[in-house]
Amino acid sequence: MFTKKRLFPIVVVMSLGGCFSSHYYVLSTASQPTVTYTQGIMSIGVEKVTVPQYLFKREIAVAKSDSEVSFVNDGTWAEDMDAGLTTRLISFLQKKFNQPNVHLYPWDLDKQPNKKVKVSISRFIAQQGKVYLDATWEVETLRNHHKEARLFQTAVQVNGMGTSAIVKAMNRAFGRLEDAIAKGIR
Repeated sequence: MFTKKRLFPIVVVMSLGGCFSSHYYVLSTASQPTVTYTQGIMSIGVEKVTVPQYLFKREIAVAKSDSEVSFVNDGTWAEDMDAGLTTRLISFLQKKFNQPNVHLYPWDLDKQPNKKVKVSISRFIAQQGKVYLDATWEVETLRNHHKEARLFQTAVQVNGMGTSAIVKAMNRAFGRLEDAIAKGIR
């Protein structure tokens, strides 16, 4: 027979079990580019990607309307989104340009990079069966401080149901942004 003293720890453990997700997701794995660019020796500095405040939480955000955001309870980000997306962009650009000299900017090297990339994401969220990604990005040639800034918007269909389908669509949306940035650098 269970007493109240024995039952309390069981109830606490069971209720906490519902608070922790068993599904963890990352977006930091860069895809393999289908086309690569051959550039001369070049170095690229990538500033830390800035993201909206709702992406600083570990829960995965979904927009219920233009002004209401909720968080899914069956999945959790396994990384900080700003750091993960920055790592992914660096890795993608290394592969795309076949260039190992793509690093987080600023760096503590004597030599400055040829180009600096800055990305600011203003919207990256699922809403009504699509993932929306709105961003601005800028490429600066540090030799002459020439800057090219661009707006970026995409909407990617969520194929399937659930958190995994949302994350896959987010992955494809960020891949489109990576391609646009690489074309801008080229």
